[in-house]
Amino acid sequence: MRLIQFLTSDNKPALGRVLSESEIQVVGTVGTLYALAQRALAESTQLTELVEQLATDERVDYDQLENEQRLLAPFAHPDPAHLFVTGTGLTHLGSADTRANMHAKTSGKAESELTDSMKMFQQGVQGGKPGGGRVGAQPEWFYKGNGSIVAAPGKALQSPDFGLDAGEEPEIAGCYINDEKGQPWRIGFALGNEFSDHKTERQNYLLLAHSKLRPCSVGPEILIGDLPAEVRGQSRIVRNGEVIWEKPFLSGESNMSHSLANLEHHHFKYSLFRQPGDAHVHFYGTATLSFADGIETREGDVFEISAEGFGRALRNPIAIAEPAGGPVNVL
Repeated sequence: MRLIQFLTSDNKPALGRVLSESEIQVVGTVGTLYALAQRALAESTQLTELVEQLATDERVDYDQLENEQRLLAPFAHPDPAHLFVTGTGLTHLGSADTRANMHAKTSGKAESELTDSMKMFQQGVQGGKPGGGRVGAQPEWFYKGNGSIVAAPGKALQSPDFGLDAGEEPEIAGCYINDEKGQPWRIGFALGNEFSDHKTERQNYLLLAHSKLRPCSVGPEILIGDLPAEVRGQSRIVRNGEVIWEKPFLSGESNMSHSLANLEHHHFKYSLFRQPGDAHVHFYGTATLSFADGIETREGDVFEISAEGFGRALRNPIAIAEPAGGPVNVL
Protein backbone atom coordinates (compact mmCIF):
# COMPACT_ATOMS: atom_id res chain seq x y z
CA MET A 1 0.00 0.00 0.00
CA ARG A 2 1.23 3.50 -0.91
CA LEU A 3 -0.13 6.72 0.60
CA ILE A 4 0.26 10.42 -0.12
CA GLN A 5 -0.57 13.66 1.65
CA PHE A 6 -1.95 16.58 -0.31
CA LEU A 7 -3.88 19.83 -0.10
CA THR A 8 -7.53 19.86 -1.09
CA SER A 9 -8.93 22.51 -3.44
CA ASP A 10 -9.81 24.60 -0.35
CA ASN A 11 -6.25 24.27 1.01
CA LYS A 12 -6.89 21.69 3.73
CA PRO A 13 -4.56 18.73 4.35
CA ALA A 14 -5.82 15.34 3.20
CA LEU A 15 -4.62 11.75 3.10
CA GLY A 16 -4.91 9.58 0.01
CA ARG A 17 -4.28 6.02 -1.10
CA VAL A 18 -2.59 5.51 -4.47
CA LEU A 19 -4.84 3.33 -6.62
CA SER A 20 -3.05 3.82 -9.93
CA GLU A 21 -0.68 6.16 -11.75
CA SER A 22 -3.52 8.64 -12.13
CA GLU A 23 -6.04 7.95 -9.35
CA ILE A 24 -5.96 8.74 -5.63
CA GLN A 25 -8.57 7.45 -3.19
CA VAL A 26 -9.30 9.89 -0.37
CA VAL A 27 -8.97 8.48 3.16
CA GLY A 28 -11.67 10.01 5.36
CA THR A 29 -11.88 11.10 9.02
CA VAL A 30 -8.14 11.77 9.40
CA GLY A 31 -6.38 14.48 7.42
CA THR A 32 -2.78 13.39 7.94
CA LEU A 33 -0.69 10.24 8.20
CA TYR A 34 0.43 11.34 11.66
CA ALA A 35 -3.20 11.38 12.83
CA LEU A 36 -3.80 8.01 11.18
CA ALA A 37 -0.76 6.54 12.94
CA GLN A 38 -1.90 7.95 16.30
CA ARG A 39 -5.30 6.34 15.82
CA ALA A 40 -3.73 3.02 14.80
CA LEU A 41 -1.66 3.05 17.99
CA ALA A 42 -4.69 3.91 20.13
CA GLU A 43 -6.77 1.14 18.54
CA SER A 44 -3.90 -1.41 18.34
CA THR A 45 -4.54 -1.97 14.65
CA GLN A 46 -2.43 -2.03 11.51
CA LEU A 47 -2.20 1.08 9.32
CA THR A 48 -3.32 -0.85 6.25
CA GLU A 49 -6.43 -2.13 8.04
CA LEU A 50 -7.31 1.37 9.21
CA VAL A 51 -6.90 2.77 5.70
CA GLU A 52 -9.28 0.10 4.38
CA GLN A 53 -11.82 1.08 7.04
CA LEU A 54 -11.58 4.82 6.39
CA ALA A 55 -11.30 4.75 2.58
CA THR A 56 -14.03 6.77 0.85
CA ASP A 57 -15.57 6.72 -2.62
CA GLU A 58 -14.00 10.09 -3.42
CA ARG A 59 -11.26 10.12 -6.03
CA VAL A 60 -8.82 12.86 -7.04
CA ASP A 61 -6.60 13.15 -10.10
CA TYR A 62 -2.92 12.55 -9.33
CA ASP A 63 -1.65 14.62 -12.26
CA GLN A 64 -3.77 17.56 -11.18
CA LEU A 65 -2.36 17.43 -7.65
CA GLU A 66 1.19 17.46 -9.00
CA ASN A 67 0.58 20.11 -11.66
CA GLU A 68 -1.08 22.43 -9.12
CA GLN A 69 1.73 21.75 -6.60
CA ARG A 70 -0.70 20.44 -4.00
CA LEU A 71 1.42 17.43 -3.05
CA LEU A 72 2.86 17.44 0.48
CA ALA A 73 5.61 15.39 2.06
CA PRO A 74 3.96 12.01 2.80
CA PHE A 75 4.73 12.24 6.52
CA ALA A 76 5.07 15.18 8.91
CA HIS A 77 4.42 16.23 12.49
CA PRO A 78 1.76 18.90 13.18
CA ASP A 79 4.50 20.84 14.98
CA PRO A 80 7.61 20.86 12.71
CA ALA A 81 9.87 21.28 15.75
CA HIS A 82 8.90 17.75 16.82
CA LEU A 83 10.03 16.10 13.58
CA PHE A 84 13.70 15.05 13.67
CA VAL A 85 15.38 14.77 10.27
CA THR A 86 18.55 12.68 10.49
CA GLY A 87 20.56 10.18 8.51
CA THR A 88 23.40 7.72 8.24
CA GLY A 89 26.31 7.53 5.84
CA LEU A 90 28.82 4.93 4.61
CA THR A 91 26.03 2.34 4.69
CA HIS A 92 25.89 1.21 1.04
CA LEU A 93 28.18 -1.19 -0.76
CA GLY A 94 27.58 0.54 -4.08
CA SER A 95 28.11 -1.09 -7.44
CA ALA A 96 30.41 -4.06 -8.02
CA ASP A 97 32.95 -1.68 -9.58
CA THR A 98 32.85 0.58 -6.52
CA ARG A 99 33.32 -2.39 -4.22
CA ALA A 100 36.24 -3.66 -6.28
CA ASN A 101 37.75 -0.18 -6.14
CA MET A 102 37.35 -0.09 -2.37
CA HIS A 103 39.08 -3.43 -2.02
CA ALA A 104 41.87 -2.42 -4.35
CA LYS A 105 42.51 0.71 -2.31
CA THR A 106 42.45 -1.03 1.04
CA SER A 107 43.99 -4.45 0.43
CA GLY A 108 47.42 -4.76 1.91
CA LYS A 109 47.23 -1.42 3.72
CA ALA A 110 47.76 -1.16 7.44
CA GLU A 111 44.80 0.22 9.37
CA SER A 112 46.87 3.25 10.34
CA GLU A 113 47.05 4.21 6.64
CA LEU A 114 43.26 4.21 6.12
CA THR A 115 41.10 7.30 6.37
CA ASP A 116 38.53 7.48 9.14
CA SER A 117 35.80 7.12 6.49
CA MET A 118 37.33 3.93 5.12
CA LYS A 119 37.76 2.52 8.62
CA MET A 120 34.09 3.16 9.36
CA PHE A 121 33.06 1.64 6.04
CA GLN A 122 35.06 -1.49 6.81
CA GLN A 123 33.53 -1.72 10.27
CA GLY A 124 30.10 -1.67 8.68
CA VAL A 125 31.01 -4.35 6.14
CA GLN A 126 32.38 -6.56 8.91
CA GLY A 127 29.80 -5.89 11.62
CA GLY A 128 26.81 -3.98 10.27
CA LYS A 129 24.56 -7.04 10.00
CA PRO A 130 25.18 -8.97 13.22
CA GLY A 131 21.91 -10.94 13.28
CA GLY A 132 20.59 -12.92 16.22
CA GLY A 133 19.36 -9.83 18.04
CA ARG A 134 22.91 -8.63 18.59
CA VAL A 135 24.10 -5.01 18.31
CA GLY A 136 26.31 -4.32 15.31
CA ALA A 137 28.83 -1.66 14.36
CA GLN A 138 27.79 1.97 14.73
CA PRO A 139 27.18 3.78 11.44
CA GLU A 140 28.12 7.34 10.65
CA TRP A 141 25.22 9.53 11.87
CA PHE A 142 24.24 13.12 11.12
CA TYR A 143 21.54 15.67 11.93
CA LYS A 144 19.85 17.61 9.11
CA GLY A 145 17.25 19.63 10.98
CA ASN A 146 13.61 19.55 11.97
CA GLY A 147 10.40 19.46 9.96
CA SER A 148 10.88 23.04 8.77
CA ILE A 149 13.59 21.92 6.32
CA VAL A 150 11.49 19.31 4.50
CA ALA A 151 10.43 20.65 1.08
CA ALA A 152 7.25 19.25 -0.44
CA PRO A 153 7.52 17.33 -3.72
CA GLY A 154 7.69 19.83 -6.56
CA LYS A 155 8.81 22.68 -4.30
CA ALA A 156 12.28 24.22 -4.52
CA LEU A 157 15.18 23.05 -2.42
CA GLN A 158 16.56 26.32 -1.06
CA SER A 159 20.34 26.27 -1.06
CA PRO A 160 21.68 28.96 1.31
CA ASP A 161 23.37 31.99 -0.22
CA PHE A 162 26.67 30.95 1.42
CA GLY A 163 26.51 27.37 0.10
CA LEU A 164 29.33 26.15 -2.12
CA ASP A 165 27.44 23.30 -3.77
CA ALA A 166 23.85 22.14 -4.20
CA GLY A 167 23.99 18.39 -4.68
CA GLU A 168 21.39 15.64 -4.64
CA GLU A 169 21.62 12.39 -2.69
CA PRO A 170 19.05 9.79 -3.82
CA GLU A 171 18.08 7.70 -0.81
CA ILE A 172 15.40 5.72 0.96
CA ALA A 173 14.14 7.32 4.15
CA GLY A 174 12.32 5.63 7.01
CA CYS A 175 9.41 7.41 8.72
CA TYR A 176 8.73 6.80 12.42
CA ILE A 177 6.44 7.88 15.24
CA ASN A 178 6.90 7.45 19.01
CA ASP A 179 3.91 6.28 21.03
CA GLU A 180 2.85 7.75 24.38
CA LYS A 181 5.50 5.67 26.17
CA GLY A 182 8.27 6.73 23.80
CA GLN A 183 8.40 3.43 21.91
CA PRO A 184 9.29 4.09 18.25
CA TRP A 185 7.16 2.56 15.50
CA ARG A 186 8.13 2.46 11.85
CA ILE A 187 5.38 3.71 9.56
CA GLY A 188 6.96 3.12 6.18
CA PHE A 189 9.52 4.13 3.58
CA ALA A 190 9.76 7.00 1.11
CA LEU A 191 12.07 8.14 -1.65
CA GLY A 192 14.28 10.94 -0.43
CA ASN A 193 16.64 13.61 -1.70
CA GLU A 194 19.10 14.21 1.11
CA PHE A 195 20.32 17.46 -0.44
CA SER A 196 23.86 18.34 0.73
CA ASP A 197 26.83 20.66 0.14
CA HIS A 198 29.59 18.33 -1.02
CA LYS A 199 32.15 21.06 -1.67
CA THR A 200 31.93 22.17 1.95
CA GLU A 201 32.34 18.57 3.08
CA ARG A 202 35.32 18.06 0.76
CA GLN A 203 37.19 21.01 2.31
CA ASN A 204 37.48 19.14 5.58
CA TYR A 205 35.55 16.10 6.78
CA LEU A 206 34.97 17.85 10.10
CA LEU A 207 32.70 20.19 8.13
CA LEU A 208 30.32 17.32 7.38
CA ALA A 209 27.90 18.62 10.03
CA HIS A 210 27.73 21.98 8.24
CA SER A 211 27.30 20.38 4.83
CA LYS A 212 24.22 18.47 6.03
CA LEU A 213 22.35 21.51 7.41
CA ARG A 214 20.43 21.90 4.18
CA PRO A 215 16.84 21.29 3.10
CA CYS A 216 15.69 17.90 1.85
CA SER A 217 12.65 16.32 0.29
CA VAL A 218 10.80 13.02 0.64
CA GLY A 219 7.94 11.39 -1.21
CA PRO A 220 5.67 11.96 -2.87
CA GLU A 221 4.53 8.50 -1.76
CA ILE A 222 5.19 6.44 1.34
CA LEU A 223 5.36 2.66 1.08
CA ILE A 224 3.55 0.95 3.96
CA GLY A 225 5.06 -2.45 4.66
CA ASP A 226 8.49 -4.02 4.33
CA LEU A 227 11.31 -2.47 2.33
CA PRO A 228 12.26 -4.71 -0.61
CA ALA A 229 15.68 -6.30 -0.14
CA GLU A 230 16.67 -4.89 -3.51
CA VAL A 231 15.64 -1.35 -4.49
CA ARG A 232 16.57 -0.22 -7.99
CA GLY A 233 16.23 3.46 -8.72
CA GLN A 234 17.19 6.21 -11.11
CA SER A 235 18.60 9.64 -10.30
CA ARG A 236 18.73 12.40 -12.90
CA ILE A 237 19.24 16.13 -13.28
CA VAL A 238 17.18 18.10 -15.79
CA ARG A 239 18.34 21.52 -17.03
CA ASN A 240 16.13 23.58 -19.34
CA GLY A 241 14.12 20.48 -20.17
CA GLU A 242 17.18 18.36 -21.03
CA VAL A 243 18.66 15.54 -18.94
CA ILE A 244 22.28 16.54 -18.23
CA TRP A 245 23.12 13.64 -15.91
CA GLU A 246 21.51 10.29 -15.18
CA LYS A 247 22.58 7.27 -13.19
CA PRO A 248 20.97 4.25 -11.53
CA PHE A 249 21.20 3.79 -7.77
CA LEU A 250 20.76 0.75 -5.57
CA SER A 251 19.40 0.47 -2.05
CA GLY A 252 17.72 -2.10 0.17
CA GLU A 253 19.55 -4.41 2.56
CA SER A 254 21.02 -6.50 -0.28
CA ASN A 255 23.05 -3.46 -1.28
CA MET A 256 23.85 -2.20 2.21
CA SER A 257 26.60 -2.98 4.70
CA HIS A 258 24.18 -2.40 7.61
CA SER A 259 20.82 -3.96 8.34
CA LEU A 260 17.88 -1.64 8.88
CA ALA A 261 17.52 -3.06 12.38
CA ASN A 262 21.09 -2.02 13.16
CA LEU A 263 20.60 1.50 11.78
CA GLU A 264 17.37 1.86 13.75
CA HIS A 265 18.99 0.60 16.96
CA HIS A 266 21.82 3.12 16.79
CA HIS A 267 19.40 5.99 16.21
CA PHE A 268 16.74 5.15 18.76
CA LYS A 269 19.15 4.01 21.47
CA TYR A 270 19.25 7.68 22.53
CA SER A 271 16.49 8.76 24.90
CA LEU A 272 16.39 12.11 23.09
CA PHE A 273 14.87 10.30 20.11
CA ARG A 274 12.32 8.40 22.20
CA GLN A 275 10.24 11.34 23.39
CA PRO A 276 6.49 10.56 23.31
CA GLY A 277 4.70 11.87 20.24
CA ASP A 278 7.82 12.88 18.33
CA ALA A 279 8.26 11.87 14.69
CA HIS A 280 11.39 11.00 12.69
CA VAL A 281 12.49 10.94 9.07
CA HIS A 282 15.75 9.01 8.88
CA PHE A 283 17.79 8.76 5.68
CA TYR A 284 19.60 5.45 5.17
CA GLY A 285 22.43 6.61 2.87
CA THR A 286 23.41 6.34 -0.78
CA ALA A 287 26.26 5.36 -3.10
CA THR A 288 25.34 7.53 -6.12
CA LEU A 289 26.13 11.26 -6.47
CA SER A 290 26.31 13.52 -9.52
CA PHE A 291 29.02 15.46 -7.65
CA ALA A 292 31.26 12.38 -7.83
CA ASP A 293 30.98 12.61 -11.64
CA GLY A 294 32.03 16.27 -11.69
CA ILE A 295 28.55 17.75 -12.22
CA GLU A 296 28.14 21.41 -11.22
CA THR A 297 24.46 22.11 -10.51
CA ARG A 298 22.80 25.48 -11.08
CA GLU A 299 19.78 27.34 -9.84
CA GLY A 300 16.76 26.09 -11.76
CA ASP A 301 18.08 22.55 -12.28
CA VAL A 302 15.51 19.91 -11.38
CA PHE A 303 16.38 16.75 -9.45
CA GLU A 304 14.32 13.69 -10.28
CA ILE A 305 14.53 10.52 -8.18
CA SER A 306 12.50 7.39 -8.89
CA ALA A 307 12.56 3.74 -7.90
CA GLU A 308 10.59 0.60 -8.62
CA GLY A 309 7.80 0.06 -6.11
CA PHE A 310 7.71 3.69 -4.90
CA GLY A 311 5.31 5.13 -7.46
CA ARG A 312 5.65 8.64 -8.80
CA ALA A 313 9.09 10.24 -9.01
CA LEU A 314 10.28 12.84 -6.51
CA ARG A 315 11.05 16.11 -8.32
CA ASN A 316 12.50 19.31 -6.86
CA PRO A 317 14.15 22.33 -8.50
CA ILE A 318 17.11 24.19 -6.99
CA ALA A 319 16.73 27.74 -5.75
CA ILE A 320 19.20 30.03 -3.98
CA ALA A 321 17.86 31.44 -0.71
CA GLU A 322 18.14 35.06 0.32
CA PRO A 323 20.66 35.84 3.12
CA ALA A 324 19.27 34.85 6.50
CA GLY A 325 19.76 38.26 8.11
CA GLY A 326 22.20 40.45 10.00
CA PRO A 327 24.40 39.76 13.02
CA VAL A 328 23.18 38.61 16.41
CA ASN A 329 21.72 41.36 18.61
CA VAL A 330 22.41 41.72 22.32
CA LEU A 331 19.56 42.11 24.83
